[in-house]
Amino acid sequence: MLSESAEFMRAALVEGRRALPLCLPNPPVGCVLVENGNIVARGYTQPPSKPHAEAMALSQVSGNLSTLTAYVTLEPCSFHGRTPSCAKALVASGIKRIFVAMLDPDRRNAGTGIKILQAGGIEVIVGLLEHEAQIDLSPYLFIPPTL
Repeated sequence: MLSESAEFMRAALVEGRRALPLCLPNPPVGCVLVENGNIVARGYTQPPSKPHAEAMALSQVSGNLSTLTAYVTLEPCSFHGRTPSCAKALVASGIKRIFVAMLDPDRRNAGTGIKILQAGGIEVIVGLLEHEAQIDLSPYLFIPPTL
C-alpha cells in the first residue's frame, strides 16, 4: 500500500512541476485523484487568480467522490485569497482520504488546512515523500522568519 501511495504522490509531484513558471508567485503544487488504484484526475497550480491544483483536479470529476483518494504535494490552502479555499473545496467534494506531502509554512495556513480537512471528516496522512516535496517546493514557499 505504501509503495503504491508513494507512486501516486510521485505523480502529484510531476504535476506540480508542470505549473512552472506560470504559477509564480504561487508555489507549484500538484494533485492527483485516485480511485481503485487508477489516477482519474490531475491538477497543478495555474497562474495567479486561476484554480489551484486541487480545484483543477476536482473539476475533472463529478458524482460521488467518497471513493477517491487525493494526493497533494502541499497542504491545501485554508483561506480565501485570489481563489477559494482548497481545503474547504475538498471537504465539500466528499473525498474521505487525503495524502499531503508537506505542511505549508505560510502563517496564513500552517496546519489550518489540515484542521479544516479533519473537521470535515477526511482522513489526512501528512509526510508522504515530504523530502521530495520540500526539494520541489521550498524555493517557492514563503517561510516566515523565526523570532
